[in-house]
Amino acid sequence: MPVFLACKVLLVPAFIGTLSLAGRRWGPAISGWLVGLPVVAGPIVYFLAVEQGRSFASGAARGTLAGLASLAAFALAYGRLSRRLDWVGSLLAGWGAFLLSTLVLERIPVPPLVLSFLAVSGILLLVLRLLPEIDSLGNLPETPAWEIVARMAAGAALVVAITGVAGSLGPRLSGLLTPFPVATTVFTVFTHRFQGGAAAARLLRGLIAGSFTLAVFFLVVAATLEPWGIPASFGAATTSCLLVHGVSLLLMGRAHSRT
Repeated sequence: MPVFLACKVLLVPAFIGTLSLAGRRWGPAISGWLVGLPVVAGPIVYFLAVEQGRSFASGAARGTLAGLASLAAFALAYGRLSRRLDWVGSLLAGWGAFLLSTLVLERIPVPPLVLSFLAVSGILLLVLRLLPEIDSLGNLPETPAWEIVARMAAGAALVVAITGVAGSLGPRLSGLLTPFPVATTVFTVFTHRFQGGAAAARLLRGLIAGSFTLAVFFLVVAATLEPWGIPASFGAATTSCLLVHGVSLLLMGRAHSRT
């Protein structure tokens, strides 16, 4: 158990720190797109598979896939309000949208896996169209160096909290709460605070564009974890999501060229 706890505390923050540095190099849209990689939710479900069993983790993966609708609700609420409200008001609206969506999803019967994937993909496409398009941000101010440390701490807290209470919540609610936008909150709030609401909205557009990767990752894990086992399932899911993420980057580049 101490080994798993060390992995939870160290692995995910290391990913977040690396993605934060990359986001500083290429801007908020790419930063949001990189957050769409399963660097937080993926390890959570992996640890659930090791500690709680493959059946439990498969159920959590199904819940996480459905929970991406709540992540989209957060992005839509925050992104639409970010240029009119400060980060506090935008954040409260985003969190409220996420929790309301989660409460609704918890009361809906679990749909077939493929239907859930198609529904979530449709929601992501709709939110991507509803989020404001930001043509140009100009010269953005630099964010302080300690921001990366705060992001890493938030990621560690998310992993420890979700895996720590998973046994009492059950696989479905654990999965629905896995996409809770802790890491996304840190990225978005600090971007909003130091670079403005337009930069935060662009980051969230990148996040939603990258979230199709999350949907594919958890579709593969949920479908293959029990019959294939942990290494093969997560290997196939990782390969699939990297391919999808590459395609989403190409599409983002084409959309940016058109605007």
